[in-house]
Amino acid sequence: MLANRLTEDPRTRVLLIEAGPRDKHFWIHVPLGYGKLFARTDVNWAYQSEPEPTLGGRRIFTPRGKVLGGSSSINGLVYIRGQPEDYDGWGIPGWRFADLLPYFKKSENQARGPDQWHGVGGPLEVGDLERHELCDAFIEAAAALGIPRNPDFNGASQEGTGYYQATTCRGRRCSTATGYLRQAEKRPNLRVLVNTLVTGITFDGRRATAVRTATETFTARREVILAGGAFNSPQLLQLAGIGPAGLLQRLGIAVIADLPVGEGLQDHYYARTFWRCCKPVTLNDDMASWLRRARIGAQYLLRRQGPLTIAAGYAAAFARTRPARTRPDVQLYFINFSTAKRGGVLHAFSGFTCSVSQLRVESRGNVMIRSADPAEPPAIRYIYLATENDRRVMVDGVKLARRIVNTPPLRDYVSAEELPGATMQSDEELLAFVREYGETVFHPTSTCSMGSVVDERLRVKGIGGLRVIDASVMPAVPSGNINAAVIAVAEKAADLVKQDASL
Repeated sequence: MLANRLTEDPRTRVLLIEAGPRDKHFWIHVPLGYGKLFARTDVNWAYQSEPEPTLGGRRIFTPRGKVLGGSSSINGLVYIRGQPEDYDGWGIPGWRFADLLPYFKKSENQARGPDQWHGVGGPLEVGDLERHELCDAFIEAAAALGIPRNPDFNGASQEGTGYYQATTCRGRRCSTATGYLRQAEKRPNLRVLVNTLVTGITFDGRRATAVRTATETFTARREVILAGGAFNSPQLLQLAGIGPAGLLQRLGIAVIADLPVGEGLQDHYYARTFWRCCKPVTLNDDMASWLRRARIGAQYLLRRQGPLTIAAGYAAAFARTRPARTRPDVQLYFINFSTAKRGGVLHAFSGFTCSVSQLRVESRGNVMIRSADPAEPPAIRYIYLATENDRRVMVDGVKLARRIVNTPPLRDYVSAEELPGATMQSDEELLAFVREYGETVFHPTSTCSMGSVVDERLRVKGIGGLRVIDASVMPAVPSGNINAAVIAVAEKAADLVKQDASL
């Protein structure tokens, strides 16, 4: 995205270095194909967290994009901006929601057309998903419980129930590579290197002057911009000597700046509930039939329609778990299939999934390098469920999911609760379920936060010629999926870079 905006000025030369390959893999571009990419280490860093003490020592599988487009090339495509209070709560001048809304609109090509909340003509395609009778039943059931219908979670209010929108167009994924980079690559002032790992940053005193790979050093005439995300940007800074002094000294790395790089990791925790369906209308049923599978393939190949065009979320509810909450504190994802392992084989039975994710987490973890070797993955510690509020919201969220599924008309599709199972009823039992089965929902942020590591113009504090522009700069994770927010942050950051270059 940055490469596109910065090279709009023909006087600006940009070198984009990507550790992974070009985004040529077939399943990258098929929306439901995200499930095929979990285990593909050619396009996915496929990290594992450290053993999580609050989750019984489990390691959490952590996919991240290692391909042009980054995680926008392998994510679940759900388009959610978050709540205005999220950005206002950052307390950073120039980064309130009113400051970011023009950039959300600038980035967007909204299939529904422009209005006060949405834009058209931007590089990021945002479209509607096909309707499905199970999703309709979910929305009807949530509305029956008093959750308001909401046709646009990214409009006047996030609260409510309805269908997601997704970063798709005509049945194809729109990543930052397809939306932004393709057109930019036609410009002579952009050079793209793929399959190239950046191994270090070179400094002249306290100014970044170049980046290094295993075989070359590339001099930056203006500045170096890190866009490696919440894990790899702090990794590169720490390897370069910018980070917690104690850690760097233990690893034999000369300290250039003692900053809390890698601290403050936030992510949305996520627990799935599975339900057996008494009608053969789920994707599980489709995939169990050779005839239906052939029909799905034909639908997609001939018309770019059908089940292969849906996102990782289909229908949703953004809701308050308790009346005293002033705004939604959980996000429920509903989808018309079930699988024990994300990206794995669908259950043999007819099933669907209703998942719970806390929107505003309190728990914070960290990302720290293990050694001075740039090829060694960083140590990721999420430290989920560390506060009473985080535990309470997740338990209440599972209860809410149960109430929705057991409310007509969705109840009419249910033959049994598969997981956590009807025998688990107490708060203690539900918390144990959340600890045992919960996972990341892939929204890591805040490891190079504005205010502590970078300033409001995203320049690394005390260092010249070096910025970070990605999810790591967010002081706190927004309420919902973060792809839209990351792109809006980068849109604004591109303007900041241009302004500073003109001084």
